[in-house]
Amino acid sequence: MEKKLKKYKSQILDCITSNYKFDGFFQTKIDYLSLYTCDQQTNFLYSMYEPSLCIVLQGSKAVGFDDNLYSYNPSKFLLSCAFLPTTIKIEEASPQKPFYSLKINLNLEKIHEIIKNVDDVKFDTRNSQESGLFFGDMNEDIYELLLRLINLCDKDDKQAKYLSELILQELLYILVLDPQSGAFLNNFATTGTISNKITKAIVEIKSNFTEKLNIKELADMLEMSESSLYQGFKVVTSFSPIQYQKKIRLEEAKNMLRLQKAKVADVAFAVGYESQSQFSREYTRMFGISPKAHISYMQTAEI
Repeated sequence: MEKKLKKYKSQILDCITSNYKFDGFFQTKIDYLSLYTCDQQTNFLYSMYEPSLCIVLQGSKAVGFDDNLYSYNPSKFLLSCAFLPTTIKIEEASPQKPFYSLKINLNLEKIHEIIKNVDDVKFDTRNSQESGLFFGDMNEDIYELLLRLINLCDKDDKQAKYLSELILQELLYILVLDPQSGAFLNNFATTGTISNKITKAIVEIKSNFTEKLNIKELADMLEMSESSLYQGFKVVTSFSPIQYQKKIRLEEAKNMLRLQKAKVADVAFAVGYESQSQFSREYTRMFGISPKAHISYMQTAEI
């Protein structure tokens, strides 16, 4: 089986390198499929995982989440079922052997439809809670589907769109049938579970991060107690709701300072702070440098 996995992986890499010349992120013609490559190791950088399946094709990568460090390579896959702030680091990459990975965006509603139609697997329907990230073992079936998917990228748009949706359904079916990844997906995709409610809370906060967060109103909207919301949010994201919102605000502020060259006060108010001094204190606490000093540093370092 190991030989087959290596063969599939080699064929996928050959298809990518022979058809595409890119550095960094690349969006393919298939809406839910993107690629990434780099030819050197990196320091830890902020990354927001979205609901997705992430696979390393060559090299290795580290993910910092919930005070833990997870490393994975082509023998593992990563599932994320929510928008999760993490740090990532490319651990293994070189000009001779670049890092390559792919990401498949997931829709929890589509996963739920698959789950409803799977009769031969019974999930534990108790309201268990778990982290929003899951690491599983790659297998021959997944690699074979990825090869078919990558090969669609040189087909005409209509054919690629139609067949890619069928491949995605097949991929989700395989993930759902696996007892471990299936249980994880069921927890987050099934309406009414605590984890599913937390994903809705995450979307609500992320979509309205500039607004004042009212935990009671959010809990009432999700038909949860405030304590259950807080505890569940912490388990899934590793942050409290307030900490999560602060993380989103400050990362958005950093991007604005770097890309728009805006004034510190304007950025503070734009991301939802009512006080520039509070913004500066929290920014300095998070990044270890004041907003004003960070502007000069980022421009000099070209980060």
